[in-house]
This record gives sequence, C-alpha cells and structure tokens, in this order.
Amino acid sequence: LAGAPQGAAYLFGPRRAPTGYVIVSFGWSIAAGGMDAMLDELYVRPGVRRRGIAAEVLLALAASLRDAGIRALHVASSTDPATQALFTRAGFSADSTVLMTRRF
Repeated sequence: LAGAPQGAAYLFGPRRAPTGYVIVSFGWSIAAGGMDAMLDELYVRPGVRRRGIAAEVLLALAASLRDAGIRALHVASSTDPATQALFTRAGFSADSTVLMTRRF
C-alpha cells in the first residue's frame, strides 16, 4: 500500500513469526452513512488454522475500524460452509445484495 490512505495491511501473531495477515481497503458509502471498509484478504498460516484465530482477528479488526469511525466492514464470502460459518461467528450477516465486479 506504500502509505496510501485507501487501505491498510495488518500482521497478527508473534512479531518474529506472524500467524497471518489481513488487508482492508477503504471507501465511502452513502448506504453505510460514511466511510466503509472491504476485507480484501485474510490469511492464516495453514499450521495454525481451525483454532479460532481468524474469528478473533475479524472481531478485533471490526472493533478497531468502528473506533476509527468506519461505518461498515464488508466481505465477499465464498459459498464454502466453513467460510460462511467463520464470518457468521465474527458478526457478519448476509444482506440482500450480491457483490458483482467489473474488472478493468
């Protein structure tokens, strides 16, 4: 991101051997009533997956973003049941929209 205000990347876990990272991008949403964020990437090292780390990171990220004035955190979830369960545990809920993308 090279210091760009449009996004942030966070490492988590021990400083000398991070457990993973999360990347978010920021935007403005009239529907959200202000700044919003999109979870662009969440990675947990394979050796430590399925221990609740990702859900804990998502909860901490949401709290930090909320405290910084971000009004909503969005994620484009897969149809994988385990992935959907992770986001549900972290407080995400499906709305009536489907994220569609046009790449340039």
